[in-house]
Amino acid sequence: MARSTAAKAEPKLLSGGNPQIAKGYGDAPVLAYIAAMPGWTREMGGRLDALISRAVPGVEKAVKWNSPLYGVEGEGWFLGVHCFTKYIKVAFFRGTSLQPVPPGESRSQDTRYLNIHEDDAFDEAQFSAWVKQASHLPGERM
Repeated sequence: MARSTAAKAEPKLLSGGNPQIAKGYGDAPVLAYIAAMPGWTREMGGRLDALISRAVPGVEKAVKWNSPLYGVEGEGWFLGVHCFTKYIKVAFFRGTSLQPVPPGESRSQDTRYLNIHEDDAFDEAQFSAWVKQASHLPGERM
């Protein structure tokens, strides 16, 4: 039986579980990334996107280097998301300036990470507070 060529190809998962999504700007590529996230990460990715959008009305979105980025127009990117097999890594690019400082250290002097695992308690209020703070700091130019 011949397979239909009209069926839409599913995005490829890169090693480590991160969806391979074409570079793009706006809501559509970020939503495509979230839709391609495997297992429990898909629901959490949607939750993160909703919290970020609520905390920063009019937030700019893009997918670059197979990772959603969030920023303020003209100010650069303040946050990035990357999906791994066992966790989601949220990068706050000026994380050392946030209060309290997010727990995950980085080789980059300013960046701090929040790693979210499936069974972790997730503090939406703290995450939203970090997002609001981060949106007021100078962003990364990428």
